[in-house]
Amino acid sequence: MGFKRTIHAVDTHAGEPMRVITGGVPHIPGNTVYEQMQYLRDHDDQLRLMMLREPRGYPPLCCNLIVPPKHPEADAGYIIMEQVEYPVMSGGNTISVATVLLEMGLLPMKEPVTELTLEAPAGLIGIRAECSNGKVTSVTFKNVPAFAAHLDAEIDVPELGKVTVDVGWGGMFYAIADVRQFPHIKLEPQYGGEIARVSAMIRQAAIEQLPVKHPHYPGVGISISQLSGPTDNPQADWKNAVTVSSGDVDWNHPSTWTGALDRCPCGTGTCAKMAVLHAKGQLKIGQDFRHEGILGNVFTGRLVEEVDMDGIKAVVPTISGQSWIYGLNTYVLDPTDPFPNGFTVGDIWAE
Repeated sequence: MGFKRTIHAVDTHAGEPMRVITGGVPHIPGNTVYEQMQYLRDHDDQLRLMMLREPRGYPPLCCNLIVPPKHPEADAGYIIMEQVEYPVMSGGNTISVATVLLEMGLLPMKEPVTELTLEAPAGLIGIRAECSNGKVTSVTFKNVPAFAAHLDAEIDVPELGKVTVDVGWGGMFYAIADVRQFPHIKLEPQYGGEIARVSAMIRQAAIEQLPVKHPHYPGVGISISQLSGPTDNPQADWKNAVTVSSGDVDWNHPSTWTGALDRCPCGTGTCAKMAVLHAKGQLKIGQDFRHEGILGNVFTGRLVEEVDMDGIKAVVPTISGQSWIYGLNTYVLDPTDPFPNGFTVGDIWAE
């Protein structure tokens, strides 16, 4: 029988599930990966919806599409797709893409270290992958510049009252709140529902009350939230839980005050947090920052230099972490399927 679409993908996780599409998508117009991302967003968003919504997806799932690089210095390109947007950069997804490229033989692996350059929508990302016995044991990438947009800003959140937040850019704009403002919450998996509820409310209030601007990406605003706080893990310095939106928040419908927790320590969220800490004088250039996720695994960040980004004081971060392949899959779209874009239901999605 014939299928409308046949997609080949490698499923990975770093805690967070991150699907990597390796084949089945035709040529995408654009002179850069950023332009290709814009084309998908504007002309073929069905691919993102089909892969991330049910029955092929679920709220915390992310997806990446490997494409031929456009920049002459890049070894491969990739487009990042999440539940409500196309981020220009994602740390966990970058680690997964590098792992798939090397472990699946799409790019040559050199042991003990493979160095390569990937082209994200945000630009060139330098990769250093530690490899042993055909496996990628750690990926370190040099991210785009990160910066603090708001420090210790007070916002009014319905039901929660006044909440103090920082806003940082690490590849996305994060509204970051110290979890100790909410004594009934701990950064543990069993508190996931309440973390998602409070985080979604904080994100929406921050969107409405704290304007942000990135000099290179007009119109990009706060799209994600992070609760953070101390950890008792001796292998970490701080702990966080990032909540990714799975739909729009409507203040009149509390059922929409939710999202999906990032199951990994969150690479761009770690970069945003480090930028905020540096702006407050609490993290030095060259100092390791071990950031624990909701499941207890750790990404290690480091700020390597200060830069000026069109008048904004920014820092360049690196992130180190690991991802694991757990599935090799072929996804198809039956021409008679009544849900070609997938579907969501309000029991686990923000409808």
